Amino acid sequence: MISALNQLVDLVEEHLAEGLDVHGLARELGTTEYHLRRMFSSLAGMSLSEYVRRRRMTVAAADVVRGEDDLLSIAVRHGYASTEAFGRAFRAVHGSGPGDVRRAGGPLRTQPQLRFRLTVEGRTPMDTRLVDRPAFRLVGHSARVPLIHQGINPHIQQHITALPQEEHHRLKALGDTEPGGLLQVCDDLDPDGTEGSELTYLHGVAVSRNTPAPDDLDAVEVPAGMWAVFRTAGPHPQALQTTWAATATEWFPSNPWRLRPGPSIVAVVERADDFSTATCELWLPVEPA
Repeated sequence: MISALNQLVDLVEEHLAEGLDVHGLARELGTTEYHLRRMFSSLAGMSLSEYVRRRRMTVAAADVVRGEDDLLSIAVRHGYASTEAFGRAFRAVHGSGPGDVRRAGGPLRTQPQLRFRLTVEGRTPMDTRLVDRPAFRLVGHSARVPLIHQGINPHIQQHITALPQEEHHRLKALGDTEPGGLLQVCDDLDPDGTEGSELTYLHGVAVSRNTPAPDDLDAVEVPAGMWAVFRTAGPHPQALQTTWAATATEWFPSNPWRLRPGPSIVAVVERADDFSTATCELWLPVEPA
């Protein structure tokens, strides 16, 4: 995977002004575009599209400062049809428009070319098991919310607290299969994992495929497949988020598995009354790499 990510970085450099065939590269490397994008964003701390934009504007800035070509020619060379579109992208990266930078020589915010290296330090204990599950369903109450990487997501918190207490009890009584208990489900996640992008969050339970579910509940059909289950314990949600990040930095690079499309699921095994600490299981859908 580390080699695949570095080849992806090289491909970005070769095609800065063009569209990237990430799917084709993933196929050549024996992996999937979904896994490649998820691992890139987790390890780089930014989405692939954001990295491409920063690199493109870093190279474009040199053309702007040199002043040998007009701004329209530079815009077209770097994949933009107009100086307006180029100016917006340039300003988003550098904080100043290309005309201002040409006159003053800056300020510029340079994005160096990334290079991935594997260092497995084992800083985070990975209490993991692999589970082969038949198809099942997730049922509950869903909402579209923005992705937030660190801390409590207030949109998810608001969605859960808006449900009456008796509804939590009703949902819990419906669950009849693993993962057990009330679940926190994230689905339809942007493969780039861009913070602020929308995902579907479902507060609910897992039921067997043939278990009838009330019509007033939303449902997510989950196909049969393998799952990596990571057990976490400690301050909540920090311990869970630390383990989630460590799956990308430590577990996946060290194990012959890759992510496959599907929901990520958090099952709360036990927790403090104020939810300041919790023991959780993080379920991630995987397949052989």
